[in-house]
Amino acid sequence: MADTDGRARPGRNTATRREGIPLGRIAGIPVFLAYSWFIIAAFTVIAYGPVLQTNNPRLGLTAFFVAFAYALLLLISVLAHELAHALTAKLFHWPTEKIVLNLWGGHTQFQSFTASPGRSVLVAMAGPAANFVLAGAGWLLVSYGELRGVGDILANIFVWANLLIGIFNVLPGLPLDGGRLVESAVWKATGNQEKGTIAAGWAGRIIVVALALWFIVLPFIRGARPDIAFTLVTALVGSFLWMGASASIQQARLRRRLHLVDAAALAEPAVGLPSTAMVAEILDRAPAGKPAVVLCDRDGRPVAVVDAGAAATVPASLVSSTPVSAVSYALGAGAYVPEWSKGQELVQYLAQLEGQEYAVVDHEGAVTGLLRQSAVLGAMTGKYPSERQNQGQNR
Repeated sequence: MADTDGRARPGRNTATRREGIPLGRIAGIPVFLAYSWFIIAAFTVIAYGPVLQTNNPRLGLTAFFVAFAYALLLLISVLAHELAHALTAKLFHWPTEKIVLNLWGGHTQFQSFTASPGRSVLVAMAGPAANFVLAGAGWLLVSYGELRGVGDILANIFVWANLLIGIFNVLPGLPLDGGRLVESAVWKATGNQEKGTIAAGWAGRIIVVALALWFIVLPFIRGARPDIAFTLVTALVGSFLWMGASASIQQARLRRRLHLVDAAALAEPAVGLPSTAMVAEILDRAPAGKPAVVLCDRDGRPVAVVDAGAAATVPASLVSSTPVSAVSYALGAGAYVPEWSKGQELVQYLAQLEGQEYAVVDHEGAVTGLLRQSAVLGAMTGKYPSERQNQGQNR
């Protein structure tokens, strides 16, 4: 249920269908119910229904409807948790892209914003705080509301669910909200957010190991008979936390190298020619395939890249009559970037484009370079493909 820093993507209608069922907007924030939520709802009914039926024989089959109501109460609790994140972020003018309620609870996805250690903690802790407030309100209702039957059962469930959600999320490790405490403490001490994220990610891994030792290994050593359902749930939650912690560490390591992502520095030299040119002009301007040749339409927009290998195979007698379109391949729509683009802004923009190559243009719109996706990934990861692999990706 930790918040995530997300980015807008093209193809919004398709993305919306993938997210799940739109539930509308709250305070202007789109809320989606992921299809995976129905898995946890079904599990709750199947696992908890028989327990309710055994403890309350008078319920009969109604016990399964009560179990489903329990799943809905959990959904409401998670929604309150995520809304607390989003509304607190709104106080700092951090735009929220959406809230998604899913199998693992939910997540709040933000757009770009500039964070600080203190504000990051406040936004993160708002979620568990909302659950503690709901647990307190539920406790007052149970204590003084004189509830009976199903109402009393659901009110008690509501209290314990919110209490557990709140406690679980303040554990000090990513991807849980409490991990932001560790991240911000290290960030404040070192002045480096990435170091804080990596430390919080490792703290999250330690939490997974501790949970496995406490709930699975220790009872086994003591000779207790393991509960298969409980062990399975613990393993699934542990797997989710481990993947989230690992993803946080990986993302932080990538962010540390963002300063190396520079369109001008990573692009190979290129020239722009009209898409109406002939192969002879290409061979004259770029002998042996250097520099790269980018073709532009009538408006000067880059639209294609010349395949130097294919151009070299055109017979000498035909180079003056063969159009460059015969030896080129198309760029993705809008696949060109200003030569001064760099860092996170450049990565975000490239993520919205199709294809693996992008023309680099100057202030006048003239082509100055050709940026390859492999070069950007290499700068971010430190792993550069060989020249042969790079050429293979471009065809």
